[in-house]
Amino acid sequence: MTTARTLVRPGAAHRLAALAEDALGTPLPVRLRAWDGSETGPDGAPTVVVRSRRALRRLLWRSGELGLAQAYVTGELDVEGDLAQGLRAVWGAARARGPHTPRLSPAGWARVAGSAVRLGAVGAPPPAPASQARLRGGLHSKDRDRAAISHHYDLSNDFYRLLLDDTMAYSCGYWTAREPATGDPARAQRAKLELVCRKLALAPGARLLDIGCGWGSLTLHAAERHAARVTAVTLSREQAGYVRQQVRERGLEQLVEVVGQDYRDITGTGYDAVATVEMGEHVGDAEYPAFAAALHRRVRPGGRVLVQQMSRGANAPGGGAFIEAYIAPDMHMRPVGETVGLLEAAGLEVRSVEAMREHYVRTIRAWHRTLEDRWDAFVRLAGEETARVWRLYLVGGALAFEEGRMGVDQILCARPSDDGGIDPGAAEPADWYRDLAGR
Repeated sequence: MTTARTLVRPGAAHRLAALAEDALGTPLPVRLRAWDGSETGPDGAPTVVVRSRRALRRLLWRSGELGLAQAYVTGELDVEGDLAQGLRAVWGAARARGPHTPRLSPAGWARVAGSAVRLGAVGAPPPAPASQARLRGGLHSKDRDRAAISHHYDLSNDFYRLLLDDTMAYSCGYWTAREPATGDPARAQRAKLELVCRKLALAPGARLLDIGCGWGSLTLHAAERHAARVTAVTLSREQAGYVRQQVRERGLEQLVEVVGQDYRDITGTGYDAVATVEMGEHVGDAEYPAFAAALHRRVRPGGRVLVQQMSRGANAPGGGAFIEAYIAPDMHMRPVGETVGLLEAAGLEVRSVEAMREHYVRTIRAWHRTLEDRWDAFVRLAGEETARVWRLYLVGGALAFEEGRMGVDQILCARPSDDGGIDPGAAEPADWYRDLAGR
């Protein structure tokens, strides 16, 4: 007498795990759960949930980071548990694998094709999500740059009011060592704004050019606290409208002019100080020498220039496919030393470089806490897809700074006068930091 044996066919999760491990050349560091309820992978690890075959079809057409991001923002793929832990595990496995993905043999490709057919993943490529940037025109042409800035910064002032603190500063804050982990982000932003003004040695009546002024945090701080006369420049319609409204409400019309234009169209010269806070990443690699020359041209001899700008590690790629498709199209980051060289080549003398990488970890985590605390409001305002874009952006961004793949630096420069002189400034650096640390 023989006993019938029941053959258990592997579920979709097991097939997906085998495909992924073949492609990556390493065991998966996360659990997988597929649309058919099957599950596999290490216990206790974050669980990646593949909700539909459509997610797999995206990955077949767009392998790597962009395909994964598309599937995540549309909700076709999700992560249960700590998203940061899941991303950390995946990036750790990628680093352990090395820079090169293993090449599949013809037999390996045949297995992939067969598995894709059995999983029902073969088909036309799904359309890109609506939240993905769609730019036209030559790279860093004025029209394309305006569209790139509009994609991110014109999302709506209401969105950024919900996300940011009352300074509306959308850049790295300045946290003191004794600040608690969940400290006040507005205090950190005001400390950063004051630090910039001190480094630029702003005095009453000084002329400041704020290139890429955002929602006017530095412009308004310099005018209100230091009585500086500020020209604020932005390409974003939403930002320009917001800053003009703030100028009217605060009675600063005699001190602040808001100009909606490309930095290449600025004509004024003789400014006592020029600041550009996290705008240089949008300039482009080939265009940066001309940008640095424009900073030199706009500031008077003896005046100061402060560049706060994100950088990448020497062996790190910088932004990546997701950031460039959804957040900052056409952005370019380089190691900070290369930026210093470009500023010096333009005739500026670099006086100090302050790394602020750890400060950005805390800044972004504060934004992420706000996003999660107000999740329903963000979804009502911008839709779930956009909210998921921002969740992935903020979690991934904090990790990139935490792990040193990205950095941010304040580079203080001066334009020497004909006799090589530079204005001494109002205070010694040690006084700035003691004063700020006590705030």
